[in-house]
Amino acid sequence: MAMDWNRMSRRGVLTGAGAGIVAGSTLSQTALSEPRARPDGRKLGYAVVGLGSYATRQIMPRIAQCEHAKLVALVSGTPAKLEQYGAEYGIPKTHRYSYADYDRIRDNPDIDLVYVVLPVFLHAEYTIRAFQAGKHVLCEKPMAMNSAECEAMIAAGRKAKRKLMIGYRCHFEQYNLHVRKLIAEGAIGKLTAISAESGFYAQPGQWRLEKDKAGGGSLFDIGIYSIQAARYLAGEEPEWVSAVESTDRSDPRFATVEDRVAFSFRFPSGVVANCLSSYSSGHNHYRATGRDGYLDMEPATAYEGNRLFKGRAYAGSEAVVLPPPAKLQWVGQMDHLAECAMRGAEPIVGGEEGLRDIRLIEAILQSAREGRAIRTAGA
Repeated sequence: MAMDWNRMSRRGVLTGAGAGIVAGSTLSQTALSEPRARPDGRKLGYAVVGLGSYATRQIMPRIAQCEHAKLVALVSGTPAKLEQYGAEYGIPKTHRYSYADYDRIRDNPDIDLVYVVLPVFLHAEYTIRAFQAGKHVLCEKPMAMNSAECEAMIAAGRKAKRKLMIGYRCHFEQYNLHVRKLIAEGAIGKLTAISAESGFYAQPGQWRLEKDKAGGGSLFDIGIYSIQAARYLAGEEPEWVSAVESTDRSDPRFATVEDRVAFSFRFPSGVVANCLSSYSSGHNHYRATGRDGYLDMEPATAYEGNRLFKGRAYAGSEAVVLPPPAKLQWVGQMDHLAECAMRGAEPIVGGEEGLRDIRLIEAILQSAREGRAIRTAGA
């Protein structure tokens, strides 16, 4: 029987004390030293929780390319999916779990890491239960429904002494990394402005159009890419946010969630970022503009085919072509958590990173509701 997300409970989501945001450097890509090998020499094992299209089309096919991790278990509410993908990936029946017996992963020593790929309203519950089972967790974005859930997830990871990482794949994508490198090297002079737009036409009937399952609309789902881009291009945290929302409430898709949100950040350095999220139009673009030129990406955050251009105002631009990446973004992401677990290092996109984005989303929506600029928690 297929899993009905409408009937799934959110039991245990907010158990435990919350934890505040942890101070630390913002969005820095760091090189890892060679990880310590396990005593038995094996790769760390992932259990993938949720067998929707993103898990089965993007994540699972790439795990075989990981240097330090492998797929060892599956969790789904659909027996046919467990049978299909279990057979395809050679997962024994002993390592296939339903949501009802999910907690039995505690007893499986082959599982070191859990990748939570579920609708947002289930992120906190299944992350916390994975920590209670003694596993490290990679959780898809957005991290959770609200900042309180994020804090509970962080607290659970600390209590269990396990790592929490959020699925920000663009931190492992070569063009996004190269743009940040060029900005840091002064390729466009002093950075002054950023624009970032993310959007697609959301078809009706999806769980992402229900606030009690998704947390919000386009801002939570796709706008988080613009939030991330603004932050990692600026290399600092915004101190002010201002926003307006434009939603046609006569459209049945938007009975409970927002459609378009235009928002602006002001950063301590004086950099300003103008951003957009949308469920009514397609966008996948950002531009970083400096005193001496600009860096432009479109598409900027796609699964493949991202394009980077470098140019000067009124003088045109030329494409920046990079060699094929050593690791695809999903492979780098999954290997990173495995390396952190082996080394005892903190992920570059840990739980605190996810919490920062959710707090910014809350500030953006508050600004749109109240019609005023909001000073952010990162100020």
